[in-house]
Amino acid sequence: MEQQVFSLSPASRSRKAERLLILLFLLSLPFLNPWIRGDGVGYYAFARAILFQHNLDFARDYQSANTSFRAARLDEYGQPKLVFRTANGHLDNHFTVGPAILWSPFLLITHAGVLLARAMGASVAADGFSTPYRIAMACATSFYGFLGLVLAFRLTRQYVEERWALFATIAVWLASSLPVYMYFNPSWSHAHSAFTVSLFLWYWHETRSSRSLLQWLIFAVITGLMLNVYYANAMLLAVLAFEALPQYFAAFRQLTAPAPSFVPRITVLLSRHLLFAAVLLICLLPTFITRLIIYDSPFESGYTPLKHWNWLSPNFFAVLFSSNHGLLSWTPILFLSILGLFSFWRREPDVGTPFLVAFLAFYLFITCYPDWAGISSYGNRFFVSLTVLFVLGLAVFLERLSSLFTSRRLAVAAVSALLALFIFWNVGLMFQWGSHLIPARGPVSLSEMAHNQFFVVPRQLSADLQRYLFKRKALMEQIEDRDIEQLKNNPPLP
Repeated sequence: MEQQVFSLSPASRSRKAERLLILLFLLSLPFLNPWIRGDGVGYYAFARAILFQHNLDFARDYQSANTSFRAARLDEYGQPKLVFRTANGHLDNHFTVGPAILWSPFLLITHAGVLLARAMGASVAADGFSTPYRIAMACATSFYGFLGLVLAFRLTRQYVEERWALFATIAVWLASSLPVYMYFNPSWSHAHSAFTVSLFLWYWHETRSSRSLLQWLIFAVITGLMLNVYYANAMLLAVLAFEALPQYFAAFRQLTAPAPSFVPRITVLLSRHLLFAAVLLICLLPTFITRLIIYDSPFESGYTPLKHWNWLSPNFFAVLFSSNHGLLSWTPILFLSILGLFSFWRREPDVGTPFLVAFLAFYLFITCYPDWAGISSYGNRFFVSLTVLFVLGLAVFLERLSSLFTSRRLAVAAVSALLALFIFWNVGLMFQWGSHLIPARGPVSLSEMAHNQFFVVPRQLSADLQRYLFKRKALMEQIEDRDIEQLKNNPPLP
């Protein structure tokens, strides 16, 4: 009797891989830490003040913030210090409004639930500060971070075997800075930025061969959201510039010599790009309006002015290798991702070149930023935005690495072991940083970091993990006390 052989179709395998990602995401939700701390106070204040106070008065947000945030901004009477008032009397809030836009649907649904609960006799406060709102904020952040990973996986599997796309997605998820800002510090903007950049590059990739007017409109809305979330993401527009330049060159040649019919005319190109720019400016109105209200100018960011950046002395080496939150010294798996990006550029130049140009533009931009180390940062948090590129690059590297082995099973085993090492290292380092075994700010001793990884983390991780899951409030208070003590002993430079 003839034996039947059954195999999964590519679509079935993809659904299976994505179901695995969903399962991992659901299992990770207990690690969500719904606190609003540090920079997150400023990001969340836009959502809370606008939705619940219907204004941009952030006084209550400052007064309800964590101790180290309040200590720097409030006087002895609990009022915001005058130095944090802008020229027109508003409290300074230079953080972006984009995360608030993304949180808003979740917060509004939660608010409706809170109002219903209060009508039934519950005493929970309907002010945006109480536990249901913080949980909604944290869930929204992790959800957007997960969507960014799914989009990265879907883009990557178009160029490498799906198993390596899946391995790379899980590895970057767990062995980069992303989990800190997806779970531990969800009120910060970086997981949102990873999502919007993934959406931007995925949609650019899906429509790059031919983009209708409607698709240009959608692309402009996605771009506007990406820039509302994180200003540095403007460097990703390099992919659009790289796409447009040869099109204009071909269109200009068409004026003097016959050209193929598929080459668009200059007027068509200009109309599409002007439409894109116009819609983009409209989508940036939330940023322009909040800047105008707070700083009296729609173009004032509140950050260090560009003229004071390190344009003539970029920190090329330090951004990558410094013990002060260097990208590769803290998250070494990204070295493999970068190698893979260069390999992808050589293999698929039509897509790899704009992706590599975007990565380099972002890197050069951060090297010139005065606070390139991110102050209180796990690794170099700015690069969380490029999660989709790191997933793609790592997957390409893993596929090339697998080709060195004589059997598929051996390749999978070797790659799994390698990625597990990076993940375990990152988990230990996240524990050190989060529990303040190493300073959250400034350079760290690499020898102390390595010693802790092997001798301190194994001893303390289990007990603190139980406290994190079951006695989190007390643990967070202890972590805040350690942070304040470290700030007293090593105050930040002015």
